[in-house]
Amino acid sequence: MAKARSQYRCSECHHVTPKWVGRCPDCGTWGTVDEIAVLAAVNGSATRRAVAPTSPAVPISSIDPGSTRPFHTGVSELDRVLGGGLVPGSVTLLAGDPGVGKSTLLLEVAHRWAQAGKRALYLSGEESAGQIRLRAERTRCTHDEVYLAAESDLQMALGHIDAVRPSLVVVDSVQTMSTTEADGVTGGVTQVRAVTTALTMTAKTSGVAMLLVGHVTKDGAIAGPRSLEHLVDVVLHFEGDRNSALRMVRGVKNRFGAADEVGCFLLHDNGIECVADPSSDLAVALAIASAYTDLPMPANAVAIGEVGLAGDLRRVSGMDRRLSEAARLGFGCAVVPAGVMAPPAGLRALPADNIQTALRVVREISQTDAGRS
Repeated sequence: MAKARSQYRCSECHHVTPKWVGRCPDCGTWGTVDEIAVLAAVNGSATRRAVAPTSPAVPISSIDPGSTRPFHTGVSELDRVLGGGLVPGSVTLLAGDPGVGKSTLLLEVAHRWAQAGKRALYLSGEESAGQIRLRAERTRCTHDEVYLAAESDLQMALGHIDAVRPSLVVVDSVQTMSTTEADGVTGGVTQVRAVTTALTMTAKTSGVAMLLVGHVTKDGAIAGPRSLEHLVDVVLHFEGDRNSALRMVRGVKNRFGAADEVGCFLLHDNGIECVADPSSDLAVALAIASAYTDLPMPANAVAIGEVGLAGDLRRVSGMDRRLSEAARLGFGCAVVPAGVMAPPAGLRALPADNIQTALRVVREISQTDAGRS
């Protein structure tokens, strides 16, 4: 026996909440949450019906992990943030401000993918094929295995995927795609969810790696429903100041690796290139002091950390990985904030509480090296 109880549902994104709220917690729109009546079983007893599975459950040790190994994109900084590359069947969302260079980066990825002997399909709902061709010529990304289609209809886009049969698909952007199987306007919450769900299902069933471009709001959040980030496997933010050529890809979510990696790029007229060894705040401060005092920085030392407004030194994320990379590159000592424990073999950690102590440590290293020579 069932009885009626009340729930509240957003008319825009269909998010359900147990109580009324003025603003939908999922899509953020105001005044769209209305009361609905649903049937609930008395005493919590509900009818349960088992369905035969299409495939049996198997021991985890018997599953071959080879099909989920990442493939390098050919863009080293992006591969590092992704955790090694793109996994077949994965869906990656790259979000950023307009004009920051998202399309340029992904066109470079498609070109490098084709250079490795694999086929890529670039679907654009924002630019014409001629516009993308001009950018491809300017950035020298005109490989024959990069297929291009200017398409904003989801069903047509899926038809292109079936016809081209690529191993990588770039969708630029998910907010410009629309489908007749869902209500709402193009770019709205309902449409974005339906389009992303369909593309994710295509990636999982066909094994094609999917790269989706996403817009961001004025607050820096990804445009569309909050559940959008839950639908995809990887979420990356592409950031940068329009007055500077430096760009950064920051990992926010990654089901295949660490989510705290940052990749650096340099955007210029002829495309985009990786910046493999960006300087940290502490390193920049020591370099400025070195130039001011005319004291050369020791060649075998590396500085890792952040400098606070009061001159104090703070640890940065991924300190262990940075120290391991410094040791691999052959550095003998590292000036680091206090509290760094167990540096890798071959690397001596020299802790400093503030910038003055760090300068004194660097001066001592330079004087020791000068005495040896």
